[in-house]
Amino acid sequence: MRNLIILAGAGLLVACGGQDAVPTADEAPDVVDRDGSRTGVGRDGVQEGEEFGDDTDLSDVDEDLLDERIIHFDFDSDAIRAEFEPVIAAHARYLADNPDASARLEGHTDERGSREYNIGLGERRAQAVRRSLLLQGASAGQISTVSYGEERPQVFESNESAWAENRRTEIVYPQ
Repeated sequence: MRNLIILAGAGLLVACGGQDAVPTADEAPDVVDRDGSRTGVGRDGVQEGEEFGDDTDLSDVDEDLLDERIIHFDFDSDAIRAEFEPVIAAHARYLADNPDASARLEGHTDERGSREYNIGLGERRAQAVRRSLLLQGASAGQISTVSYGEERPQVFESNESAWAENRRTEIVYPQ
């Protein structure tokens, strides 16, 4: 009887131990409105109802926007806030215009939540920025993502303003 219980427990662990396959951005379907325009709903990580880049003039990329390399997020969210869309658009244009350039997107969280949850949330934040860059013309081969979760805080305090600074994705251009 004891062996049967051990065998059943081992079988349960094996059956539940796998990871779900995560679709890549290339496999994800485009999300479009009825009129055919691309929206920010769903897989691209942009807040519901936001349209992407249709009215943004990117002919003259603002150097100040390229100097901004940090995208901040709301608590427990991977949705890109509208205020950071021009920053992402500038970096997408830079990557599209410079096919030899590459970017690493580093996802971060504040200290709240478990280590495992924060690693996942940091990855979702980095992937949201990646999808946005891809939708705006960057090449998939130019972008890599990594999640540091809560392991690399920008501010070493435990209050609302510090947590807000630590909820971010950093755009890093390796040398």
